[in-house]
Amino acid sequence: MKFATSLAAVAAFSLLASSIALAADGKTYKIGAAVYGLKGQFMQNWVRELKQHPAVKDGTVQITVFDGNYDALTQNNQIETMITQHYDAIIFVPIDTKAGIGTVARAMESDIPVIASNTRVASAKVPYVGNDDVEGGRLQAQAMVDKLKGKGNVVIIQGPIGQSAQIDREKGEMEVLKKHPDIKIIEMKTANWSRAEALALTEDWLNAHPNGGISGIISQNDDMALGALQAVKSRNLKPSDVPITSIDGMPDAIQAAKKNEVTTFLQDAQAQSQGALDVALRALAGKDYKPKSVIWERYAKDVKWGDGTDKNYILPWVPVTDANADALYQQVSGGK
Repeated sequence: MKFATSLAAVAAFSLLASSIALAADGKTYKIGAAVYGLKGQFMQNWVRELKQHPAVKDGTVQITVFDGNYDALTQNNQIETMITQHYDAIIFVPIDTKAGIGTVARAMESDIPVIASNTRVASAKVPYVGNDDVEGGRLQAQAMVDKLKGKGNVVIIQGPIGQSAQIDREKGEMEVLKKHPDIKIIEMKTANWSRAEALALTEDWLNAHPNGGISGIISQNDDMALGALQAVKSRNLKPSDVPITSIDGMPDAIQAAKKNEVTTFLQDAQAQSQGALDVALRALAGKDYKPKSVIWERYAKDVKWGDGTDKNYILPWVPVTDANADALYQQVSGGK
């Protein structure tokens, strides 16, 4: 009887140990998330979803979010702080794909795993969890080609110059537009992911190219697209007169898409942030770690966890349509 009781106790202990195997000896992991900036809706959602990861909610992970304020030097200093303060891991969303290479290398030399999410670090050693932004650029450019039936004058609102999202989306856009010589790019400038900057920029362009001079607007993110939409409406133009294509699938843009005011493609902030945390925890806890986020089930057909050590976990783009807009709105607004 005592032997059976002992076996039961061992089994119970083993089950308990496996359920809390994220950290040995009850350790709480201190993980920093260095994001490029928090003024925009997408990164606000990214952070919100990161904090909803099961390992954060159960106290296994203590998350500290560092706002880079859209400045590469600020982000470098924040990573140096995390190295000095002996953080266990870093999730990095860089404003500049190259500027952080040195500090990231120092973190990794200090045995601090660094995982890139949403935007890339120009280092093959840093795992990445996010979307293929070249493909995103192709998708939004092709959507514009389709709307204009292959002919017209377009403007492109860029993201922050030097960020991987800006570089890669632009590459994809150019790949598509070069195949359609009757579509001319007449303006291209950054609005730094800012709705307000895009509003002012689009107003200037509409003044410079009046009377239908602009056939369409390609915006490299939703916040800028919504600023452009505001400028278009302020000129008493219909969104159908100047179609806008975009990327992110944020709540405000999904609502605009339902009204046929913009075309946008969802990149899943929950999948990017929680997926990156799972990869970081795998690096810390070892091969027995099992991912905790629901996102691996959501994208099981597209993204395979494997053993959690792949260098790239590429998430799919999801076109926002009449059929899925309500469900996606609930998803990205925290409804489920």
